[in-house]
Amino acid sequence: MDLSVSDFVDFSNYGELLPLVQNSLWAGAALGLLGGLVGVFVIARDLPFAVHGVSEMSFAGAAAALLLGGSVVVGSFVGSVVAAALIAVLGARARERNSVIGVLMPFGLGLGILFLALYDGRSANKFGLLTGQIVAVDDDRLSLMAGTAFVVVAVLAVIWRPLMFASVDPDVAAARGVPVGLLHWVFMLLLGCTVAVAVQVVGALLVLALLCTPAAAASRVTTSPVLLPLLSSAFALTAMLGGTFLALGTAIPISPYVTTISFALYLVARLVGRPDERGEPATAPAELPRRSPAVMGA
Repeated sequence: MDLSVSDFVDFSNYGELLPLVQNSLWAGAALGLLGGLVGVFVIARDLPFAVHGVSEMSFAGAAAALLLGGSVVVGSFVGSVVAAALIAVLGARARERNSVIGVLMPFGLGLGILFLALYDGRSANKFGLLTGQIVAVDDDRLSLMAGTAFVVVAVLAVIWRPLMFASVDPDVAAARGVPVGLLHWVFMLLLGCTVAVAVQVVGALLVLALLCTPAAAASRVTTSPVLLPLLSSAFALTAMLGGTFLALGTAIPISPYVTTISFALYLVARLVGRPDERGEPATAPAELPRRSPAVMGA
């Protein structure tokens, strides 16, 4: 079978298609902001593995809802929150956390595959849970995403400084009276909600490209506590909106574009590097102080 570029790429009706994905663009902007901010703590707390574990359970919940004829969004939220709660309860320590996630990931993926195998509906619905759908964001889903993003960002704004302190040096933070355990619980629930809304657009398999790669790229460029979240959010927004615009004119799902743009940004960030890594005077310390609560805003 001969394949050509025209079989996958067609921008001839691009102007007519743009109005049809306004909700997706708004959803992409909300997810970019959300992913960039949450991703800062995912990297700081060494939780990329947890993101993948939560996304697998989110996929299982969404697949179960699809099979039972319920709300895929609600199923995705239930799966994410349950996974985040289990990780928070059973994996308080890093070693235990990795073991718990290693158990949850195949369990969630296996359940999801089972539910999809039993589902007799459209194959596009099955595929969309894994790789995302550019036109799947209706008004109700957009409202839910926007509301979730607002709540998560608002809570992060309140707990940002103590959460960053607890993420960088939990022992010193606990000694200074910071509720490290409570903050861990709150952040895991915020992470669960973020993964649930991200799965709706980029799919369960590639959430890491939104919640990890932009923050990892930003951390290669700066350690400033102000510039880091701003740059991380800018990278995530670029990946989400750029991926949406590219996917609109092709027959390929949005997620490969998001992951490719995110990876390209990360490569550029590694090449550019921080001033201290290039042997130049740094405007900020190379690492956040490990023993300076005052710097962390305690």
